Amino acid sequence: MVRQVMAHLIHSRHYRIAHLIMALAIAGVALGADTALQVDPIPASSADSEFQFVRLAYSSGMNFGRRQRWLTDWPEAEEHLLGGVHRLTRVRAGTEGQQVAIMDDNLFDHPWLYAVEVGSWVLDDTEAARLRDYLLRGGFLVVDDFHGTREWAGFVASMQRVFPDRPIVDISMNDPVFHVVYDLEDRVQIPGIIVLSTGVTYERDGYTPQWRGIYDDQDRLMVVINFNMDLGDGWEHADTPEYSLRYTTRAYQYAINYIVYAMTH
Repeated sequence: MVRQVMAHLIHSRHYRIAHLIMALAIAGVALGADTALQVDPIPASSADSEFQFVRLAYSSGMNFGRRQRWLTDWPEAEEHLLGGVHRLTRVRAGTEGQQVAIMDDNLFDHPWLYAVEVGSWVLDDTEAARLRDYLLRGGFLVVDDFHGTREWAGFVASMQRVFPDRPIVDISMNDPVFHVVYDLEDRVQIPGIIVLSTGVTYERDGYTPQWRGIYDDQDRLMVVINFNMDLGDGWEHADTPEYSLRYTTRAYQYAINYIVYAMTH
């Protein structure tokens, strides 16, 4: 019954009510992470899932060979993360990731988006206005895997079209997004798989990891900016023995906090 009501509310774009119902449905996660660790629910199909991993497709001035940059780490990153969501929470997550473009009609059906390699994304004014509308209606955007001064400037150039009047700020350690399931008191830089060959956790001049965000008028976090780190590789390489378990564990913890925060705020 909850899933039927959720589907109706999400499709009718009443995000606030949908978030409230979902908060009740997954209260066991937010109140008892230790208990949730023992739960291994049957994976949900896309049709009856409570959470879907949705990757944002966008225009970019650069590609990786024949693959567009927004597809970096696809599909292994989302497949592995969704498996972790099944094992570590009571959230009924879909079995595979989905993709949606900003101008797609079904953008507003998905209250959680993931955008990767945003240092090279290019949003025109129409796309920026639509993404702004999505976020102000209750949507949540996670950006990841971009590094250094030049890529930060590329990200900000388009994000300022989305929110010319809202600042990008550092997220406080006390923000609920770092405590909604896991208490993440220390901040760990999540490196890409390149760390195995270079031995360093940063790329370009992105020496220091930054957790930044954009808030709405009710102090709800709308955009989580993971700068100078690569959570996607942390998910993708969860079964790579040479990649540190410390990095993978923390990448999953950040993601689960982001998911539950988006579903309850």
